[in-house]
Amino acid sequence: MNVYWILGGAIAIEVVATALLKASDGFTRLWPTLGALAGFGTALYALTLVMRVVPTGIAYAIWSAVGIVLTSLVSWIVFKQRLDGPAIAGMGLIILGVLVIHLFSDSVGH
Repeated sequence: MNVYWILGGAIAIEVVATALLKASDGFTRLWPTLGALAGFGTALYALTLVMRVVPTGIAYAIWSAVGIVLTSLVSWIVFKQRLDGPAIAGMGLIILGVLVIHLFSDSVGH
């Protein structure tokens, strides 16, 4: 299996876990708290598998950038948290940065 599929799955799980973290209301709600902890554990384990192949800096750059954008979108849709122009522009730059890394860096291991 391509490690970038594993990385994508890890990111998706981390985004769900982050949404559950918000829903846990400061760890005062049991099921969202347990879901968040299980999700973060699973996502981090998957990230360790990716880091066996992909350099740590590259894996983490992709993980954090895509996670930021997806978490912001989930927060906007699910929790009705507003995204203003600078936030959207910043996320666009994050996406551009990931594309530059993935398309042009020899560190990615094409």
